[in-house]
Amino acid sequence: MGKGFYISKTLGVVGIILGLGALATIIALSVVYTQEKSKNEVKPTEGVVMTTTTPIPTTSIPTPTTTSNPSPSNDPWDQYRLPDTLRPEFYTLTLWPRLQMDQNGMYIFTGSSSVVFTCMKETDLILIHSNKLNLTTFDGYLARLTTVGSATGPAIEATWLQLETQYLVVQLSGMLTVGQSYQLDTEFQGELADDLGGFYRSEYVEDGVKKVVATTQMQPTDARKAFPCFDEPAMKAIFHITLIHEPGTVALSNGMDKETVNTTIDGIAVTRTTFEPTEKMSTYLLAFIVSDFTYIESWEKNVLIRVWARRKAIDEGQGEYALNVTGPILKFFENYYNATYPLSKSDQIALPDFNAGAMENWGLITYRETALLYDRTRSSNGDKETIATIISHELAHMWFGNLVTMNWWNDLWLNEGFATYVSYLGANDAEPEWGVKDLMVLYDVHGVFAIDALASSHPLSSREDEINKPEQINELFDGITYSKGASVLRMLSNFLSEPVFAKGLQTYLNQFAYSNTVYMDLWNHLQQAVDSTPSLSLPHSVNDIMNRWILQMGFPVVTINTRTGELSQKHFLLDPESVVDRPSEFNYEWYVPITWTRTGAQQNPFWLLQKTATHEPLKMTGTDWVLANINVAGYYRVNYDISNWERLLNQLNSDHQVIPVINRAQIVDDAFNLARAKMVDTTLALRTTKYLSQEREFMPWESAIGNLDYFFLMFDRSEVYGPMQTYLRNQVGPLFMHFKNITSDWTKIPTGHTDQYNQVNAIRLACSTGVEGCQELTRNWYQQWMKDSANNPIHPNLRTTVYCSAIAAGGAEEWDFGWKMFKTATIATEADKLMYALACTKQPWLLKRYLEYTLDPTKIRKQDATFTIRYIAGNVVGQTLAWDFIRERWEYIFSQYGGGSFSFSSLIDGVTRRFSSEFELKQLRRFKDDNANVGFGSATLAVEQAIERTAANIKWVTENKDPVMKWFLSELPPQETSA
Repeated sequence: MGKGFYISKTLGVVGIILGLGALATIIALSVVYTQEKSKNEVKPTEGVVMTTTTPIPTTSIPTPTTTSNPSPSNDPWDQYRLPDTLRPEFYTLTLWPRLQMDQNGMYIFTGSSSVVFTCMKETDLILIHSNKLNLTTFDGYLARLTTVGSATGPAIEATWLQLETQYLVVQLSGMLTVGQSYQLDTEFQGELADDLGGFYRSEYVEDGVKKVVATTQMQPTDARKAFPCFDEPAMKAIFHITLIHEPGTVALSNGMDKETVNTTIDGIAVTRTTFEPTEKMSTYLLAFIVSDFTYIESWEKNVLIRVWARRKAIDEGQGEYALNVTGPILKFFENYYNATYPLSKSDQIALPDFNAGAMENWGLITYRETALLYDRTRSSNGDKETIATIISHELAHMWFGNLVTMNWWNDLWLNEGFATYVSYLGANDAEPEWGVKDLMVLYDVHGVFAIDALASSHPLSSREDEINKPEQINELFDGITYSKGASVLRMLSNFLSEPVFAKGLQTYLNQFAYSNTVYMDLWNHLQQAVDSTPSLSLPHSVNDIMNRWILQMGFPVVTINTRTGELSQKHFLLDPESVVDRPSEFNYEWYVPITWTRTGAQQNPFWLLQKTATHEPLKMTGTDWVLANINVAGYYRVNYDISNWERLLNQLNSDHQVIPVINRAQIVDDAFNLARAKMVDTTLALRTTKYLSQEREFMPWESAIGNLDYFFLMFDRSEVYGPMQTYLRNQVGPLFMHFKNITSDWTKIPTGHTDQYNQVNAIRLACSTGVEGCQELTRNWYQQWMKDSANNPIHPNLRTTVYCSAIAAGGAEEWDFGWKMFKTATIATEADKLMYALACTKQPWLLKRYLEYTLDPTKIRKQDATFTIRYIAGNVVGQTLAWDFIRERWEYIFSQYGGGSFSFSSLIDGVTRRFSSEFELKQLRRFKDDNANVGFGSATLAVEQAIERTAANIKWVTENKDPVMKWFLSELPPQETSA
């Protein structure tokens, strides 16, 4: 699955410039995966949470009298994992979603399912997942069992719903026979809720008419909300799907539709669409959709490619870029995997309401509109890159994840980390001029370092028995899984070489097609590729090297002493005084691939295999300097002796282009984070920004802005803020003028892909810090638009920046205009830019009103509510308002959105990132205690991380406030030091 709420790269760029000036900018966005809960849960009419170990016959099941969980027992129905007694073979599933409200004011669906399964071990019990479904009875029981063939089998003795573990339990009168196949039939009704999980509804308005889409999001554990099923990834089966729907609507599923007929059911005119059976696949990859969408199509060899969306979106050409890029990316992955795409069609559909960025349903990929639809005149350069990389991510899954699937969710990182890594390869092949592979360092490697440097981080791969409950599974959809997974696989590919890495993937996919694996299977196949490459020599096996990176949390900092040639490694922690209470069999020691250069000349790589070692070539004399981890290929930070740091700084100030662009960004990022960890002086980190007045490249500027973000978060409410802002204004001024000149006074757009991103940085930072002429520029553009709302003069690349700047500098009139444009926007990416910018206002009453809007899905869609709250919290004016809002309404917010993973964890992160006082730490701990009974769901770890981060912030501010203030003052011209 795509990692949650994807935003345009332009919006991401602006998002990490925090707290600059009175403009009150917004907090950097995390990628988000949400799985929100419905307000109107379907309550089973039959069934009870068991409080005894004796099965209760269906005919006498009492109504539950308590909502408390049962005491744990050793009974199979109280365990969250299915027993290994049964294996599904195929399902025959018919579903009928109603796109109109019933007499009770609800949207419902009805359905019937037959699953044929084989008995693998003798048992008298059938456990099959079922959640929030009203099951119809067969002769008093909630299911019907028949034996396939002429054999006779046991009868059903009792059935009930075990609510806590989400099972339909079928107790039999005798044992099932090993090797024999049986069929279990169920009929059911569920709510087509707006909870964005399972089989749900999405709504939109077109030409003044409200329209409803019935759609799905099964990952990770919501197929059971659509029909009773063996809802675990290893329980693969073939699915025969039929959808009944209103005449005039179209039905889609994983397979190609093979028959569509008009008929009547109980006197109601309907259309019945039957689909080709699926390949053998996991339940979480199922999809079925009913809508009145339309599509455009093309062919890639024998594969039909279709892009579906709202009719107006298709008519306006918003699906064309996705269609054009899908074929080349699909072809790239066929070559990369050396395996033909296994299906006959690839449908991609843009949904108005969707909790993730995208979902890799086999043959029917679902997307947020912002992740698939591109308008040539109104979407930005960043929107286009986002769409290309998301499509690449999802198509990568068609093989790695769908064809071959992890055995259990503890190895989710293998699916998502791999797809994240190769998404850059696929997008790079489709758009080679972008240089998108390099941007992974900013978006993923540097991004996840911040999480993985906490004592409350976690390993990539957990033990299988540690991940059981749905909320534990949801919690795995985080930055560690996606970005660290991608980063260590990128490192692995680098030291193996891409051809060897791809060769191992190819044999892995070939052997395990249509089955399930554990990560060790991939290591074994990569080792086979290594063994068949005589020129490649590793110090240890792939297994021994990589297990140190995935089975223990964190990463090392490698310290190089260029006077002695000595180097060492240790577990890098942002707070060196934090206590790591998670044991590691490897004692937080890694096998580290060291690549390095000597004064610009690349040297032979080597391995650091112990805590300490000596490498004689690292000894430097004179003005020679060492730079390690070339292109940040390795997942580690680098520190040096102070003499080498000084030589690197001298090189940056004298001729920075001698150092590769990625490593210029690395020097800044490493220095700032080493300073936070008290490994170098904070003023050393600040000195890495002095050369920026000469820098014109995006990556170093992005790295610097992202790291100065922390300083603004800590100091934008203190006297340090003024000198800091003035210093940065002086640094960004030349960049602002550079772009003003090359764009002919802002009348053109730079030609380079990342130059367009850096133009956004230049304007945003210049306006935030008061560079002369910048605020007038953005205000004039916005006012022109206000005078003629049908003709927006602002280039799409610059809209997030201009909207935010103008709304922050304005009042109610500017805000209300932005709100009007947000509500009438027909392009999802345009709506996102406005949704973000509306949080930039400096008026507390407008921010409070905006917070209240998040509780009304007619104003802010449920999929966007948590992000809006985070945007407001990123505004220094809105910080306290958002925090009070969260505390006052936590129970409601949790009930609505608490099922998600990224959504809730990023919400907690967003509203607490600025916390740096004892008072705020006490509030946070009180918040944790006060809501212990409500719970935090997938944000449980995020709360602990927020407490840890706040405690570290307090210490950092105490130790650094005075020296940071003095340094900024010392760097200002005399006429500007009055602050």
